[in-house]
Amino acid sequence: MLVFIILEIIAILFIVQNSFYQRSRLVKWGNGVAGTWNAGISSVSGYFDLKAENEHLAAENAQLRAQLASSYISYSDSVFQVNDTVYRQRYTYTEAQVIKNSYNLPKNYLMINKGSAQGIEVDMAVISPQGIVGVVVNTTRNFSTILPVLHTDSRNSVKLKRTNSAGSLIWEGGDYRYATVVDIPTTHKLLKNDTIVTSGLANDFPEGIAVGYIEDFENMNGSGFYKIRIRLATDFNKLNHVYIVDNHFKKEQDSLMKETEAHDE
Repeated sequence: MLVFIILEIIAILFIVQNSFYQRSRLVKWGNGVAGTWNAGISSVSGYFDLKAENEHLAAENAQLRAQLASSYISYSDSVFQVNDTVYRQRYTYTEAQVIKNSYNLPKNYLMINKGSAQGIEVDMAVISPQGIVGVVVNTTRNFSTILPVLHTDSRNSVKLKRTNSAGSLIWEGGDYRYATVVDIPTTHKLLKNDTIVTSGLANDFPEGIAVGYIEDFENMNGSGFYKIRIRLATDFNKLNHVYIVDNHFKKEQDSLMKETEAHDE
């Protein structure tokens, strides 16, 4: 068999050397094979380049978010009718990748590839490029778990963007695409597709982060408050990259509130 293959190769070489047509056909075939091979190699390398580029863009977005005006707190001192306004960084953002995600259970959790070694702490807010995600509940050196809004124990302070009417975001289970907003008085007019955002009243999420959009609403048994069904801004089925929000004033704010509440006991 080996001798036959060798003789076939020798015969092809003689034909190619003595026939311009056969030689051109063989060269054309060889170029086609090489082109297909190179295209395959280019496609594979392009995939890995795209992944690296996405990670680079996610990190860059985290830096850009930290430069937004909403990420700073303003101090304004008026002396001799001269206003001297100094801005201090309030929020910074750390990019992370979701490595584990559940969204079809009553009590869902996420896991990300950043932990205490990267500055992640319990109670830090977590957002996606589209909107709200949840809050860090546990960390190890290199990983963290997040309690998302898709958890029946989750409760976050939100507001109607158009009117600033404050309410609370809850999840009653079921479809991961939807959640519920309560505690907004029926005296405030609602419209379908109105935008719900974070209120900034808690010490975790910056104000104005997208939460969702009103699908429908009803009066809660004449209580004077709406029960609002919203379509969540974040698609938890496709969640890949997130940003962990560090409020540099959170500990000071929480300490002050605890001290204030202690005076009432």
